[in-house]
Amino acid sequence: MVKRILSVLICALVLLFIYAPILLLVVYSFTESHVIGRWEGFSFELYAQLFRDAEIMQILFNTVWLALAAAGLSTILGTAGAIGIFYSRRRVAKPLQAMSQIPVINAEIVTAISLALLFSMLFLYRTYFSLIVGHMVLCTPFVVLSVLPKLKQMDSNTYEAALDLGASPSQALFRVVIPQIFSGIVSGFMLSITLSLDDYIVTAFTKPPMFDTISTYVYNAVKNGTNSSTPALRALSALIFIVMIAVLLIVNLRARKGAKERRA
Repeated sequence: MVKRILSVLICALVLLFIYAPILLLVVYSFTESHVIGRWEGFSFELYAQLFRDAEIMQILFNTVWLALAAAGLSTILGTAGAIGIFYSRRRVAKPLQAMSQIPVINAEIVTAISLALLFSMLFLYRTYFSLIVGHMVLCTPFVVLSVLPKLKQMDSNTYEAALDLGASPSQALFRVVIPQIFSGIVSGFMLSITLSLDDYIVTAFTKPPMFDTISTYVYNAVKNGTNSSTPALRALSALIFIVMIAVLLIVNLRARKGAKERRA
């Protein structure tokens, strides 16, 4: 009984340590105070200010389209790479899988500097192309990591069996293999969106000069400390947190419902 109470208490303290700063932002997004820690009455003014600010709305749009574009392209590339690794010979698959994990364990600042130097040599530095490719380099390895376990759960002879039954290679891929790994593809896509939305370092090194995302805008606003819209960023942070929690709940509830239906 004591061990159970201690385990619950430790888990609660860890969660509190992780989420306390976010919860603090959420709480103080409902007051007009410019300083966190000083409550000036309950108000939705920061949310109204957020949606009235055309600059923040444009930056939000920039961030969303970048995340969707990078996640979509990374999902296609990562899924193709995972399928290629899975169906390759062992002596080829192992080095390829190891290479695909290098961007995951590599320091992000090293990746960002390498991309900046490469695109400078190609005269593509600080363009939309360098920005998209930079985010793809960041996201694609995580798609591979999401899809490969689903492929390993699948019978490796499924593809050949579909070919033997008369399916063309494309039919066997899209009608047999893809449906069985679709949950891994969706997980990789959602993870890519999260990584792209969250990224600052790669974005700062590859973005065009007049282009900003939420991460770069918030960093500059906090760094300068003179931006009048800085308090409204608390409302933006709260909205992002609430949306991500809602998405996670929906995905987990649907997965649990699907598991119950399969057991039934």
